[in-house]
Amino acid sequence: MFGVLIKKVNESFFDFNNNCLKIDEIILTLIKIKIMDFSKIIVGVMRWGIWGANHSESGVQKLIETSLEEDLYTFDHADIYGGYTTEELFGNAFSEMKINREKIQLITKCGICMPSEKKNFPLKYYNYSKEYILNQVDESLKNLKTDYIDLLLLHRPSPLMNPEEIAAAFGILRSSGKVRDFGVSNFTTSQFDLISKYFPQLVTNQVEVSLTETKAFYDGTIDQMMLKKLQPMAWSVMGTYFSEDSERTARIKSVLEVLIKKYNAEEAQLLLAFLLKHPSKIIPIIGTSKVESIKSLKKSLQINLEIEDWFSLLEASLGHDVP
Repeated sequence: MFGVLIKKVNESFFDFNNNCLKIDEIILTLIKIKIMDFSKIIVGVMRWGIWGANHSESGVQKLIETSLEEDLYTFDHADIYGGYTTEELFGNAFSEMKINREKIQLITKCGICMPSEKKNFPLKYYNYSKEYILNQVDESLKNLKTDYIDLLLLHRPSPLMNPEEIAAAFGILRSSGKVRDFGVSNFTTSQFDLISKYFPQLVTNQVEVSLTETKAFYDGTIDQMMLKKLQPMAWSVMGTYFSEDSERTARIKSVLEVLIKKYNAEEAQLLLAFLLKHPSKIIPIIGTSKVESIKSLKKSLQINLEIEDWFSLLEASLGHDVP
């Protein structure tokens, strides 16, 4: 159903001769066609392969199965994960499961060129040429063993990105049905505006947000998503809490010890609940490669932190009272 709708929208929005947008940004804003319906928590796969747990295909299948049982049907990829190997691992595993493709959503990212055994790049750099974007999408489609990607993100902003060329690539991908929606990752508000000037249909900005990384709350990133009625996505949602031994994490731990008893919850669940409380409806991406953690973190959705508890956590992170 969505594929037919997208084709109709494409035929109205794009000139196939030059692949440029033909409709004014204001009209697109008024139309506000909403196609994506992400799961409330997104399952990140970065550590499922050789960058982490190094799961076999059967191990990946178990993670997919558990995610779907928990109604977590959106999976976050990037072409570079596992040195350009994790998409293929996931695609091979999923293709053997005989699950209807429409039952899941696949997010992937492109734009980073990274030296690896699979890619003979001389150094790490960014490439957002039309040709490169189109080629990487085709490669992701092949690796994921799918006909379409639900959401394509520009992985990181480049000083050399040309918004008109990016918009042209997005137009081709949408009109061909290879990609259903588009967004960015790690972009500042001005960089988001730059791309959306030429392609107004961006649906999200995936950024680093956690209790120990709150910059996005103050620099306008989250505000911009709310103004545009879009949901931000958050990566590294545990922040440095479990990896850093510092005065800040000690302060947070002290507050969490009280909240664990009050909410009958685990530390990681409360860290997610901190993000889920925000009115922008942040969609957290959990980076776990364990079945048990997927089940446990899903329970975060049941926790509604009281406002005083939310600010007690923020205060612990900041190390001082709010102004």
